[in-house]
Amino acid sequence: MDPVFLTMGNMKQHIINKEEKVISISGLYKSFDDLQVLKNIDFNLFKGENVAVLGKSGSGKSVLIKIIVGLLKPDKGEVLVLGKPVDQLTDKELNKLRLRIGFSFQNSALYDSMNVYQNLAFPLTMNLKNLTKKDVDYAVDEVLDAVGLKNKIKQMPSELSGGQRKRIGIARTLILKPEIMLYDEPTSGLDPITSNEIIELINEVQQQYNTSSLIITHDLTCAKNTGNRIAMLFEGNFLKIGTFEEVFDNDDEQMKGFYNYNFIR
Repeated sequence: MDPVFLTMGNMKQHIINKEEKVISISGLYKSFDDLQVLKNIDFNLFKGENVAVLGKSGSGKSVLIKIIVGLLKPDKGEVLVLGKPVDQLTDKELNKLRLRIGFSFQNSALYDSMNVYQNLAFPLTMNLKNLTKKDVDYAVDEVLDAVGLKNKIKQMPSELSGGQRKRIGIARTLILKPEIMLYDEPTSGLDPITSNEIIELINEVQQQYNTSSLIITHDLTCAKNTGNRIAMLFEGNFLKIGTFEEVFDNDDEQMKGFYNYNFIR
């Protein structure tokens, strides 16, 4: 079984600005007691670029994301996000930076007691105090249209399918117009057809909102079809970074092992 290579319809060619780094990491190390999780990580995410970060469980993907958003501090190294040294920011500065970063959680993280409208309006009313009801209504309508679920505005999360919950979770992230998107296993637990819909949505978000994205995944189909580049995280370090073909079209046994782990069962 090979990864499905999707055609993204009539979407225009996306421009990546390699002169502007939205995330810049150099010499990053992170350990927990005697366990070294990240080892001398060097990595750049450019303006307008999608990078899919691949790796098995325990390879350090989640720790990397937590350091990027300031939930964990590195032991050593520099992490710049939108030009800011994340580990040196005050709480106020960090909260301000996080408003420019969207995090799409694996489980969608919707509030079960709120309907779709309320879930989407919540980040706006919490963070932007000067908005009118009309402003909020417009923003909710806009992101629901972007994810193709305008007809679900009054439904509760329990009434949505897994794919619809993922879409609403992405819509809630988009409503603050983030410059960086972080996707945590966006296709996990979804059937192939719904997974392909989420893959297309990730690419549409990149086009429509001009976001730069890290897509944390172990799904090669998702990585191939969303990542302008692939970053292969293996035992705490990036073993290879490049296009899908550059990463996997070679005789490296570790690359072959990961590929076979996904597609030969």
